[in-house]
Amino acid sequence: MAQQETDEQTQINDGFVVDTEDCEARELAHSERGTVRPITVVGNPVLHRECKDVTEFDDELAKLIDDMFASQKAAEGVGLAANQIGVDLKVFVYDCPDDEGVRHTGVVVNPVLQELPPELRALDESNEGCLSVPTAYAELARPDYAEVHGQDAQGNPVKVRGTGYFARCLQHETDHLYGFLYIDKLSKRDRKDALRQMEEGTPRYETVPNA
Repeated sequence: MAQQETDEQTQINDGFVVDTEDCEARELAHSERGTVRPITVVGNPVLHRECKDVTEFDDELAKLIDDMFASQKAAEGVGLAANQIGVDLKVFVYDCPDDEGVRHTGVVVNPVLQELPPELRALDESNEGCLSVPTAYAELARPDYAEVHGQDAQGNPVKVRGTGYFARCLQHETDHLYGFLYIDKLSKRDRKDALRQMEEGTPRYETVPNA
């Protein structure tokens, strides 16, 4: 069995995962099994192309997910995509609060961000950062609601939804797996400023030097 029973996300009637229960235990189980890997940074080719679909839901995928949780925790992040540790696969993990302080913890494989109807397209302009652009932050407008469809670690279909900060996380991590960083959505001036912040800062976690 690729994942332990404590890792599974339960689903409610409308098909959305319940990712707010046993968060600490589930995150701890993953991170204790996992190995911390260094974070790739902007300029690394794996971050700038669409990742491959996951087709094998096996122990290797389970190990990757464990390593992603361990790496996310070590870097003090709230979300991490597989290409951020150099793996060219469509997987992201998250351990992120929403604007009400409710913790959400889980994994999405082969995520697809859903198009929102006009009534759900209210924008939230807040600061955003990224482990792959360490020490840099910039304001970026994103919808304050997000819905992602994909699969869990066993290949079962899942749907995840979030509001506020958690919605931003879901959008941010899905973007990663399609080759986009948040700075790609900034104006030229703001992108330049973010890269300057990164150049002047010192990351608090291990990164992979670009060749």
